[in-house]
Amino acid sequence: MSWFRALKDTTRSGLSVERKRLEPLIAVRGAAGLALVIAMSLWLFGPEVAAGSAFGAFQAAIATFQRSWRPRPELAFASGASLGVSTFVGYLTGSHLALFLPLLALWTFLAGLAWAAGPTIGLIASSNVAMMLVTITLPTSVAGAAAHAAMMIVGGLVQAALVILFPVRRWGAQRDALADALAAEADYARRLRHDPVAPFDPEPLMLARSAAALTPRQARTRPAQLRGTRGLAERIRPVLASLADPAVGVPEEGPERDRVRELLAGAGSILDAAARAIRQGQPVTIPGGAVAAFRSPDTAAILTGPAQRAAKRLGSLLRDVVETAGGTRPEDDDVRRRPADPAASLRRPSLFRLLPAAVRAVRREARPGSPILRHATRVTAVALAGYLLGNALPFGHGYWAPMSAVMIMRPDFSQTYSRAVARFAGTLVGVAVATGIVRLAHPDTYTAAALAVGCACLMYLLMRTGQLAAQACIAAYVVFLLGMGGESWDQTVVERVVLTLAGGLLAMLAYALYPAWETPRLRTRLADRLVALGTYAAAVVGHYARPEGKACPDVREALLKARDAHIAWEQALARAKTEPVRSRGLTRAAADDAAEALHHLGRVAMLMEAHLPERGATPVPAASVLADALIKATRDGARAIRERRVPRWDPVREALAAWDGDGVPDRVVRRGAGLLLETLDDLSEALDTEASPMGVKDSGERTAAS
Repeated sequence: MSWFRALKDTTRSGLSVERKRLEPLIAVRGAAGLALVIAMSLWLFGPEVAAGSAFGAFQAAIATFQRSWRPRPELAFASGASLGVSTFVGYLTGSHLALFLPLLALWTFLAGLAWAAGPTIGLIASSNVAMMLVTITLPTSVAGAAAHAAMMIVGGLVQAALVILFPVRRWGAQRDALADALAAEADYARRLRHDPVAPFDPEPLMLARSAAALTPRQARTRPAQLRGTRGLAERIRPVLASLADPAVGVPEEGPERDRVRELLAGAGSILDAAARAIRQGQPVTIPGGAVAAFRSPDTAAILTGPAQRAAKRLGSLLRDVVETAGGTRPEDDDVRRRPADPAASLRRPSLFRLLPAAVRAVRREARPGSPILRHATRVTAVALAGYLLGNALPFGHGYWAPMSAVMIMRPDFSQTYSRAVARFAGTLVGVAVATGIVRLAHPDTYTAAALAVGCACLMYLLMRTGQLAAQACIAAYVVFLLGMGGESWDQTVVERVVLTLAGGLLAMLAYALYPAWETPRLRTRLADRLVALGTYAAAVVGHYARPEGKACPDVREALLKARDAHIAWEQALARAKTEPVRSRGLTRAAADDAAEALHHLGRVAMLMEAHLPERGATPVPAASVLADALIKATRDGARAIRERRVPRWDPVREALAAWDGDGVPDRVVRRGAGLLLETLDDLSEALDTEASPMGVKDSGERTAAS
């Protein structure tokens, strides 16, 4: 992609406004906490301390808006407290440039590394650095700085207390995540009617799993509708795929296929009904036709073998989903009302237990070539350069440039450039509106405080709709807030516009000069995904040699790692597509074809997982040899991908050539093994960019895979 097109796309992204579900009660709660802190500060200390303390309460409320299935009050307190400490220490050194610049460099570098612990921690750390640059200019004495810091900490405490005392949509996020997972599977079932190998995005299931992580106290109070349904949804997906896929199911046309289409349509209707019931907290209402499709006696007469087994399994799982999601069978009421066993729930670690994991994540990224380390170095250099540039310009409030740069910069190209455009455009809009109001109304201290709270409330409401709206609200908020503290309105307008533009240009220039492109790392991401899928497929195949029933923790663990690798690949590919960088050894077409081959590899493994033998079934010794071959071949293949070679799958081919099929209970395991080799060959073809596009595989390979 050329630089012109990359800039065009990022500009469009930065100026776009998305339609999102608004949550006015949460916005009002955050604004109410901000208003309480401002009123308390005005009463106790006056406008200057009120302006400083408002930044702490404002930032603490933003921390509670970050992606979390249960808002963490600890984040609000930690955000306010860290800003208070930063402000106090920054004020002590702010009058001595030789002391303040090293402090700013250290604070900014640590904030850049904090992105390794996740976007929430990274955003809070970056915001603290940006707001510290403003708040250290507000106090006039050490005692005043201590008062500012204390009120910022109080602001965090107030926002944390409001989250605890006035929860909004209790369990609403968990309901939405679980309902979205069921709705995604309902859509998947309907698509399988027309495309038996339709793809499925695992992200809704991953989000539902993340939402299900609870503390022991939360596990005891969780609504009955949210207990157990996610686990059932996880088991439904491979059964749907195995029922529809002609490789292990029924022919593509004929009465068996017609029956499968009816079952898939019924499954989609039932899953949709369960999703609506969970989202709204109501009993499940199932269409009569969907129930009739699974109760028909014709199913057992028409379907045979693996297809019949999958149909029975699907019907059983759907009945369990309806019951756990709020069915009306009276004999199940007592079961649903029993409190959940906390030990059986996914454990949600406390904030203090997350700290060691965050430290380990930072250590992993503190290495040469790491994108996070590059981001930390880049943002530190820009913050120092912006601060010196702002002080050199004749405006008198040089913190606007480094503050804008720190808030703009992200570890990837697309977000940095789109946020730079959005921040400048939002600043123009926000400053223009705020200036117009000031010119017309000439607000006093209390009116300016009320206007600032109104802008904050609007920002909390619209922050998920896009950066443009959020930045416009923030610009107006800061203008009103600093005006309340005694700064000149006209001076604030000129400084903010010019220095925001300077900070944005510095951020964009820094990324162009010292980038962290995702495109050269695509091969590494692809290799990681291959290893994860190979481990998952080997775990599934190995259980045909050692039948242990449906409870297979190793298969489950491997599947979760494969999903993480899938998401990492998708995110890397999306970032690479927006970068103005030529592909280095892996073209976009080759990357798409390779991803498609790996998708089919995971799908075949999932089909085989749906038919894992029960405990005590006849073992398949050859499956153990194939599992070992898959591990070796995919690891060797990953090494070849990283080294820009075409991977070969000789261990898998040899294992299939020596396959002993005596005693195999049905065709699933042997046919699935052949399909695994076919998908691996497709991966080699996708990466062999020197081969003729019209080339075909060797007939001997096709024979071995059949």
